[in-house]
Amino acid sequence: MQLNTRKQQNILKNHEITKTLVSEEEVQNTVQRLGAEITAHYGQLERELMVIGLLRGSFIFMADLVRQIKIPLVVDFMTLSSYGDGTISSGDVKVVMDLDSSIEDRDVLLVEDIVDTGRTFSKVIRMMRNRNPRSLKVCTFLNKPAARIADIKIDFCGVDIPNEFAVGYGLDYAQGYRHLPYVGVLQLGSDK
Repeated sequence: MQLNTRKQQNILKNHEITKTLVSEEEVQNTVQRLGAEITAHYGQLERELMVIGLLRGSFIFMADLVRQIKIPLVVDFMTLSSYGDGTISSGDVKVVMDLDSSIEDRDVLLVEDIVDTGRTFSKVIRMMRNRNPRSLKVCTFLNKPAARIADIKIDFCGVDIPNEFAVGYGLDYAQGYRHLPYVGVLQLGSDK
């Protein structure tokens, strides 16, 4: 996908990755570990596991993760908005695209790329619980405990990272950097 505006191109040019938080090898090892943990936890389900990804950030992680889960599963996606092109969540959750399937009486694994303040994600969890799943568990690739404002129980956690602005492996800034096979810290520069 090409960047569609000159401003967006300039935004991406004026920033740099200053350090690596999670290397490509660590990404792969973490996803394998999480897949094994999830497989062990859900190994005795009578019905397939429903894995729900929150778009756009989780799509790369979720694609890798479901290939590591060795039990029957189905996938679905939701698109939510709370950031826009900013670096801080507004906390207001807007459902842009809802699930195709009902989660009522299903075992659901909610997959997220990163849990930072938890404000938005706590609202998503509440919204999902109101749909009456049989069980609801949370899996995140990245966790920023130092940024946490809302109390979130993470059942399957990939990597704890410091409270820095991370991009790569699905995480973006102004829709850029998602393609990176590792997670790095983005040094924000001038957007001019």
